Amino acid sequence: MQNICVFCGSSKGKKEIYLTQAKKLGAALATQGKTLVYGGGNVGLMGAIADEVMTGGGKAIGVIPEFLMSKEVGHSGLTDLIVVDSMHTRKRKMAELADAFIAMPGGFGTLEELAEILTWVQIEIIKKPIALLNIDGYYDLLLKQMDHMVEEGFLKAQNRSLLLNITDADQILHALESFEFSDYSVWSDLDKT
Repeated sequence: MQNICVFCGSSKGKKEIYLTQAKKLGAALATQGKTLVYGGGNVGLMGAIADEVMTGGGKAIGVIPEFLMSKEVGHSGLTDLIVVDSMHTRKRKMAELADAFIAMPGGFGTLEELAEILTWVQIEIIKKPIALLNIDGYYDLLLKQMDHMVEEGFLKAQNRSLLLNITDADQILHALESFEFSDYSVWSDLDKT
């Protein structure tokens, strides 16, 4: 597992711990020789993690749509910055480059990226581990909603288990590397009604 895609906010959030953990993850990526793949921004948690990776001598690949570059939020100090035509192309390119995924705190964009990658793994388009960096309980309500989806019969427990819940940046890379996919296939257990 070499390339780690991180979805996270274009803002820093209200709590200092979000920024602290972003920097901690960036330092861990650099120290362990992993390459950061992310949305290419120089703002918020996105910019902080990329800065930390580059400061630590690591590699960072940003993927950013052209319309965001024109608003001058593209990070100019990366190993590589790939400019694409759309948000859809951005997600596809990040998924192609990544060996694993981490979702840190963020807004609608982060949620949308996480949901799409979870769906792709669930329906076996890709087979790569996914973890939340659930800083200070940020994703607790989302996890509760997912558990409710299982209880109500809209999400299979096996698919719910595809998402790791990790609370500290120091533990997340090991958790991703240790993750093993079960032999379960969504296609073998579909309702036949």
